Amino acid sequence: MKFKPANNIQDLQYFGEFGGVNPSISDSSTYTFLSAKTMFDTFEGNADGCYLYSRHSTPSNLYLGEALAAMEGTETANVTASGMGAITPVIMQLCGSGDHVVSSRTIYGGTYAFLKNFAPRFNVKTSFVDITNLEAVEAAITPTTKILYCESVSNPLLEVADIAALSKIAKKHHLKLVVDNTFSPLSVSPAKLGADVVLHSLTKFINGSSDTVGGVVCGTQEFIDELRNVNDGACMLLGSTMDSLRAASILKNLRTLHIRMQQHSLNASYLAEKFEGLGLKTVYPGLVSHPSHKLFKSMMNEQYGFGGMLTIDAGSLEKANALMELMQEKNLGYLAVSLGFYKTLFSAPGSSTSSEIPEEEQAEMGLTDGLIRFSIGLDADIERTFEMMKACMIELDIIK
Repeated sequence: MKFKPANNIQDLQYFGEFGGVNPSISDSSTYTFLSAKTMFDTFEGNADGCYLYSRHSTPSNLYLGEALAAMEGTETANVTASGMGAITPVIMQLCGSGDHVVSSRTIYGGTYAFLKNFAPRFNVKTSFVDITNLEAVEAAITPTTKILYCESVSNPLLEVADIAALSKIAKKHHLKLVVDNTFSPLSVSPAKLGADVVLHSLTKFINGSSDTVGGVVCGTQEFIDELRNVNDGACMLLGSTMDSLRAASILKNLRTLHIRMQQHSLNASYLAEKFEGLGLKTVYPGLVSHPSHKLFKSMMNEQYGFGGMLTIDAGSLEKANALMELMQEKNLGYLAVSLGFYKTLFSAPGSSTSSEIPEEEQAEMGLTDGLIRFSIGLDADIERTFEMMKACMIELDIIK
């Protein structure tokens, strides 16, 4: 039977303690026990259904985690205070001193900086490869490799990972395939394609209102229990705990994710085709010109489209900045990092979200100064949006 992630979210039903249609928010930092033995058993991890301390878990966080696990088709999930608060504990849980990671070269700048600059402090080294070149991926694996890391759709170049093929490589070499699915919630279901761990920055599309940060780790019960373990669990000990009020807020927004992703994808697809028609160098997985268009199409849950992210090349950083400033002035969106907002957001990743990547490496991977990353909004009249954007480009001599 075909996997339908939005159905899994919709089928979850929670009642508040007073019969509310939303679950009650647990506004407590610590929880009481009716017996000392139950407290001991909870510390030992032997008491299901009991809450210990909010850094470990809360009812509100478990509600959200259960919904996200249902969306991704994993056994369970653990929510965190930020996307990086999900990514870094997973890497540190799976790797120890002397271990090695093979990672896509095009990933979120914060993840790149952690793997390149911070993890080596713990003697964890990373080889960055072109994730679309499966031979290069396998060639980078060493006897000490523990993780194969990628993004379903990469930030910011929108390269598409062949998750099923990467899963085969990971299993062959006894590695964990960790996939960041932030750019493609609902559209791609990595766990169903063979990923061991699925990550999201909840800050982006899943929350969708640019008013909070959050993250989630989706995986097996065994792995999530390891992350939460009071003695050696990276999520528990590093303390990246989501606040219960934020968890409740994100859970409410999650209910409309399927509607929002459909509109984000519809609008992005329209603009991408129009931009390409103007002669702009446009990258969007939904375009036939995208090198991984067929791959994405083979992986996707069709009703959610190819996602809300696209890039164009304005030719230079000067023109890119001028275009973004003019579009903001015309109320077409915001010159801001992040993604998934109801308004379009645009930034030049080479000097913002990917600035942690050295310039020579940016050039090698094709990240040009003039690249603009768009997170396309929920505009009701996308035709009008295009005409206004086109006028801005003509005014700045980006197109004729």
